[in-house]
Amino acid sequence: MFLGEYRHALDEKGRVTVPARLREGLAAGLFLTRGHDTNLLLYPQGAWQALAERLELAPSASRERRIFTRWFFGGACEVCLDKLGRILVPAYLREYAEIDGEAIFVGADDVIELWSPQRWHQELVHNREMLGDVLDDLARKGV
Repeated sequence: MFLGEYRHALDEKGRVTVPARLREGLAAGLFLTRGHDTNLLLYPQGAWQALAERLELAPSASRERRIFTRWFFGGACEVCLDKLGRILVPAYLREYAEIDGEAIFVGADDVIELWSPQRWHQELVHNREMLGDVLDDLARKGV
């Protein structure tokens, strides 16, 4: 389970250090893709494979599956931690997520989110405004 929030600078080549507290379990492989909220998602190999297997259960002719597959897998790349614990964030993903200079890593259970500091701040403000309704809905679902 990934937890916490960390801010790290990108170098001139687009590399960013993955926080040491988030690196455990990442040596087997990583996948970086577009997120749903103008952010990026960093999946360890096991979580990526589990998602792919769940998606295979949807009919291949399903419009929703085709759209999601194009968005999610089409925008993905495999990344590796270098000796210093860094990954290269490709330019097209940095552009999509508006990441320039710094990235915020957010541990989100089985995935790590990467945000631009500005977008992360906006997301926190928005989430705070919606939190009461979200908590009520989760309580109705028994969570």
